[in-house]
Amino acid sequence: MSTITKTATLEEIQGFEGKYPKQLWGLFFSEMWERFCFYGMRGVLTYFMITHLILENGEHMQESQANLQYGATQAFVYAFTFIGGLFADKILGFRKSLFWGGILMIIGSLILAFDPFPEKNFFLGISFTVIGTGFFKPNISTMVGSLYKKGDPRRDAGFSLFYSGINIGALLGGYACIAIGKGQLFTSFIPADKTWNVAFGLAGVVMTISLVTFIFTQKTLGPIGLSPLRKNNDTIEEIPEIDGVGTVQPEATTVKTKVKSGKAWYEYVVYLGTLALIPVIMTMVAKTEYTDWFMYIIGPCTLIYLIYEMTKHSWEESKKLIAALVFILFSIVFWAFFEQSGGSLSIFAAKNLNNEVLGVFTLDPNGVNNAANSIFVIVFAPIVGLVWIAMAKKRIEPNTVIKFGLGFLFLAGGFYTFYTTRFFEVVAGSGIASLDVFVLAYFVITFGELCLSPIGLSIMTKLSPQRLQGVMMGMWFLASAYGQYVAGILGAGLSQAGEGDSLQQKLVTYTDGYLQLAIYAAIAGVVLIVISPIVRKLMQDVK
Repeated sequence: MSTITKTATLEEIQGFEGKYPKQLWGLFFSEMWERFCFYGMRGVLTYFMITHLILENGEHMQESQANLQYGATQAFVYAFTFIGGLFADKILGFRKSLFWGGILMIIGSLILAFDPFPEKNFFLGISFTVIGTGFFKPNISTMVGSLYKKGDPRRDAGFSLFYSGINIGALLGGYACIAIGKGQLFTSFIPADKTWNVAFGLAGVVMTISLVTFIFTQKTLGPIGLSPLRKNNDTIEEIPEIDGVGTVQPEATTVKTKVKSGKAWYEYVVYLGTLALIPVIMTMVAKTEYTDWFMYIIGPCTLIYLIYEMTKHSWEESKKLIAALVFILFSIVFWAFFEQSGGSLSIFAAKNLNNEVLGVFTLDPNGVNNAANSIFVIVFAPIVGLVWIAMAKKRIEPNTVIKFGLGFLFLAGGFYTFYTTRFFEVVAGSGIASLDVFVLAYFVITFGELCLSPIGLSIMTKLSPQRLQGVMMGMWFLASAYGQYVAGILGAGLSQAGEGDSLQQKLVTYTDGYLQLAIYAAIAGVVLIVISPIVRKLMQDVK
């Protein structure tokens, strides 16, 4: 007699025992490899554009233009997560959206691996990656939220663990791709003239691993992430199972669901429309002057769309969406400060820090700037998650609004520590400060990130009605786009010191700016804590 594998129901999945559902691990590894691809690409963009990209005039890109280009690309990446979430909610479902996004990212990597140097090839590959990330990123996070019942106190811990997977991928990809491209890794068997081809190709290889991982683990997800079109005109048929010699086994039947919805063709429209949109996206990404207009338009449009969607829901559901918007708006401020790591802090590390940690390790300050946060997140994210569980058992866990407020206070503490580097010059008057204090600042900031970012992913799934979860997750990442956009503006303001200024003056200029950011972050944290009772009322039964 044949053995039939029963598909788990949503109730069975959400009724798991222990700290984490088993399905979380499949999503964890899929996300980890996707983040390897994304951060690998992200980590090489500015350097590659300045040193190797061949523009139509035959020259390389200027540093100022490369920074603008990098900011524009990152803003577009996160902005398109809203669109990806919208199509997942309405047509594709989370699984198909994730898979389609992964395919687009692989195509983008292959284009770059083939010949990344001409300007047209480069921006064509980047455009595929931008849209692919938009389809992939918000939907896997939403599926993580679906593993938990409403009100399950273990949800935040699950997102904290998931967030550590993001940072493992970011750490590995961010280091490996740039090191290979610059010819500092695997030089014994990678030809010197092919290092960048291999670097971009590696991103495609790990993205393939991500999709293969998802294919082999998605069967454990039961109904989670299936297309919403399955709800229309579905038919259930009982089909007798036949053994290997053609004999019907009457006692062993399986139930299969066949979708006969007249709207199934919508999926193909999305796929074809996405490909048709590539030239438009390529133009928008390549020309940074479109960034301002895009950011001016996309935010108000998404708010208008959300208000329209609210009219279809009860006032109780709408209040939860208003609470979600509070978190989204504050997250823009958080990321505007936090994302100085890719801008002003990168310059500060290159100009004003020594290269010793604890007097023992000799490390590149820019490498530390790129890696310190990810390492701390990897180590402490699971611990913080377990702390939330332990506090919940004792009924002393702070609510989500307070966690957000604490995130800003830690952020303020971190930037105040950046400010104090001015008092730890290795030689008085040199303008070269201690790398140890810089690392300590990232240690503090990491706890702010862990109080906000994984909790933010979790709260979007808690506050959103089922039919809007992809959209709200997309809005959460759209807030990151605005954070990247504002971070560039703030970073430009912090970089006003002229090239002729001494290192000592640069040290004072940058640390004065970080003190101001510390003050603003502290104010934001206090405001959140003060208004927490109001936001809690909007959240109702969500904790």
